[in-house]
Amino acid sequence: MNERYALGYGLAAVLLWSTVATAFKITLDFFTPVQMLVAASVVSAIALAGIALYQGKLHLLGRTFMARPHYYLLLGLINPFAYYLVLFEAYDLLPASQAQPLNYSWAITLTLMAAVFLGQKIRKQDWAACVLGYLGVVVIATKGDVMALQFDNPTGVALALLSTLLWAMYWILNTKNQADAVLGVLLGFLVSLPFSIGLSLYIGGWTAIPWQGWAAVSYVGLFEMGITFVLWINALKLTRNTARISNLIFISPFISLMLLATIIGEEIHTSTLVGLVLIVFGLLIQQWKGKKQQTETPV
Repeated sequence: MNERYALGYGLAAVLLWSTVATAFKITLDFFTPVQMLVAASVVSAIALAGIALYQGKLHLLGRTFMARPHYYLLLGLINPFAYYLVLFEAYDLLPASQAQPLNYSWAITLTLMAAVFLGQKIRKQDWAACVLGYLGVVVIATKGDVMALQFDNPTGVALALLSTLLWAMYWILNTKNQADAVLGVLLGFLVSLPFSIGLSLYIGGWTAIPWQGWAAVSYVGLFEMGITFVLWINALKLTRNTARISNLIFISPFISLMLLATIIGEEIHTSTLVGLVLIVFGLLIQQWKGKKQQTETPV
């Protein structure tokens, strides 16, 4: 029964994550990236606080923060503040069908950063994954004209790749976080909100926003930053086969491209599909375990 629940939670999370690229582009029609960060962060904080209250953990929030205040301040400034600000800027400059696969290469960036900062060994298959993954990035960014290395929007491409660096940095720092997962993420949003609100007021430009915009940004706050994270954590906690649940994530970018083409009419270039296949294939190689490793893994 637990495996069925785990699969259900995992599929729900993946399907929701598959919609966020479309939701990003719709929301950016109403908000600037900074405004979108503020509004979505407020929604996420409310949702996560509600979940923590339901779980009976909300009273531990202050104690958790005071145990390591500088650590949670650093985490919050990286994610959600810097990460989502950079990511939303990338989506504002690029077609979502390009920004989403580029951001998807974060797992490969994480491997390289883990070797530098955590001393983890890079295996031969990790190097193969890096080559395939970043070849896929170049194919997508150049729209298939790899030899020319000309980018339509180099700033957007750079921001999308910077988002992978920030996300990988966040997870490396998060390996030292012993606190409850929901409380840890909630603290990140609460800590970052004064900075994002202050930046939005400094830049200015807030105007009357129709209900469609608020509905879109609420969807982003709930299903990119908030509830979906809890679904995914529950899936990983309930399963005894983490690899099977983790591999569900590989269907997300393909569903996302279908939704982008269907809902907002983005043109999906052949080069985008080729590049995405290279990235996903690289990630699958990275997760593959040899026969010796499989026999040593306890059931």
